[in-house]
Amino acid sequence: MGFTYKQSGVDIAAGEETVDRIKPLVRSTHNEKVLSNIGLFGGFYDAKFDEFEHPILVASTDGVGTKLKVAFLTGIHNTVGRCLVNHCVNDILCCGAKPLFFLDYFATGKLEPTIAEQVISGFVTSCLENNCALIGGETAEMPSLYASGEYDVSGTIVGVVDKRKIVNGAKIQKGDVLIGLTSSGLHTNGYSLARAVLFDKFKHNDFIDELDTTIGESLLAVHKSYLNEVIPLVESESLTGISHITGGGIEGNTNRIVPDGMKLKIDWDSWNIPHIFKLIQQSGNISNDEMRKAFNLGIGMILVASQSNADMVFNAVSKHNPIFMGEIA
Repeated sequence: MGFTYKQSGVDIAAGEETVDRIKPLVRSTHNEKVLSNIGLFGGFYDAKFDEFEHPILVASTDGVGTKLKVAFLTGIHNTVGRCLVNHCVNDILCCGAKPLFFLDYFATGKLEPTIAEQVISGFVTSCLENNCALIGGETAEMPSLYASGEYDVSGTIVGVVDKRKIVNGAKIQKGDVLIGLTSSGLHTNGYSLARAVLFDKFKHNDFIDELDTTIGESLLAVHKSYLNEVIPLVESESLTGISHITGGGIEGNTNRIVPDGMKLKIDWDSWNIPHIFKLIQQSGNISNDEMRKAFNLGIGMILVASQSNADMVFNAVSKHNPIFMGEIA
């Protein structure tokens, strides 16, 4: 008998088992707009939007970076998928869009159906929480490209916004208020720096009293979605800008929506920085400036609102322990 595909490192049976495991999970995210089942060459989504005067599609693609390395260390695989979906949801939310559907990519050296199922169950959990259909994806087994026990994930999201309700910062004016929504931790950025300094001094299962959990579990805290609390503010046209705090930090991301001739005026003392960031800074003797570039420092999203709307917006997002953290100058 000649050389087989399995001998080269690709197990078709494992791929088929993975598909069988995830089919009911994926199907649970489908609604009346989804016109296809998993397994076809493409996903069908009904693009008839009667509720929109002029629907504009908004798309984004992302990954979760080296947060995956923490998942590999801890053996916890059901949260990174949630982080990926929520990250993508937040990105298009910054444009005023609510999600329609999501597509995932899962690649590994050796496909372990139980691990793939855990990762994809995370996609499903957050898709359900964000009323977003998981209509397709790709599972790739590529021996020699990935280290044993490791994988990578990425995702693409498509959402919709009425053209007149697009949020892009164009309506921002001087004096507008910055309202910060607290993060759950690092979210999906800064992990290369965090791992370099923390795992030089701690093990992933070391319990830290100030964190009330282990280092690993703290680093795996699920990236928050702000959709359900923020989208009503978009619908009521109560915001002039939205910034998702990812790589580049508070200033780097929020400056992307600030019009020319204006600038951010941030009160860096207006909130208490969570202990995980203090631990990272202490462990690596990292400067304040470097911390502000690499991490969200406890602020996952910033809403920009006029002074007349600020109190109303603040109260509407109370779930996220909002902070008045500055203004547009």
